[in-house]
Amino acid sequence: MAESRDLLVEIEALGEKIAEARQAVGRRFIGQERVVELSLSALLCGGHGLLVGLPGMGKTMLVDTLGTVMGLTSGRVQFTPDLMPADILGSEVLETAADGTRSFRFIEGPVFCQLLMADEINRASPRTQSALLQAMQEREVTIAGVHRPLPKPFHVLATQNPIEQEGTYPLPEAQLDRFLVQIDVDYPDRATERDILLATTGVEAATSPRIFSADELIAAQMTVRRMPVGEKVLELILDLVRACRPGETEAGRAVSESVAWGPGPRAAQALMLTVRARALLSGRLAPSAEDVLALARPVLSHRMALSFAARARGESLGAIIEGVARDVTRAEAA
Repeated sequence: MAESRDLLVEIEALGEKIAEARQAVGRRFIGQERVVELSLSALLCGGHGLLVGLPGMGKTMLVDTLGTVMGLTSGRVQFTPDLMPADILGSEVLETAADGTRSFRFIEGPVFCQLLMADEINRASPRTQSALLQAMQEREVTIAGVHRPLPKPFHVLATQNPIEQEGTYPLPEAQLDRFLVQIDVDYPDRATERDILLATTGVEAATSPRIFSADELIAAQMTVRRMPVGEKVLELILDLVRACRPGETEAGRAVSESVAWGPGPRAAQALMLTVRARALLSGRLAPSAEDVLALARPVLSHRMALSFAARARGESLGAIIEGVARDVTRAEAA
């Protein structure tokens, strides 16, 4: 009982601090509450996020603001087709000392930070993409046979340019699974765009204070993992993930006819983590079915693929996922 009370107090205190951080982010990155929520969820879960949106939507400002508010050292890499793995991981250089002796010295690449913005990751070659994706998964890099751990915590928020195909290398579907969530950055509504114009075209730019430190974020990630998840929510996550796999008995007609392949167990793990983070961001002590429904598309959309026939018919993967999530939620409630 004492442990439960301590955890309850810890979750409540973290919820208040997260609300403060969310408000601080909103001082610079105006509106787009859904984008901020998913980005903070990725950080609270210790994962990476894939930001997908048109140029000029404020993605760079969002990552920069998150680095400031969460107290993380940040870096940025602008990906281009000629970028090499050493350009992001680092390399050894041969140096000559004053006495004439020579030795190798390792120069760290921009990946050695706590929050990395990988800008337009689909412009890099597959070789460079794989180097970053391996660092994301292993939290370390290997240069000249030496394993070098990355700082803790380590997060990547990558952006993809969805409008250009020439000179780009789309991430392989299997590699997309390394991102905890896909965050779609859409056009702001009229009121939000008006606020953006007034806030960003004046003499003074808005600033955001630091709310967290790196150590506090690591502690918050452990608290999120300790949050209780009810049996009904757990079963709902399993039902949803399995219903999105063609060939499973739980799959409906829409999935069986239109989905080429579905999400694996990592998708269920991602949902188990992100529903806790969303509950925390909403000021609740435990996740609910509403959280599973809200996170179905961001967690599953980059872990599934439409069949060729479904793409030819103009079907939307997001619409299929949302339909399956609604059906599963209604069946669970019944």
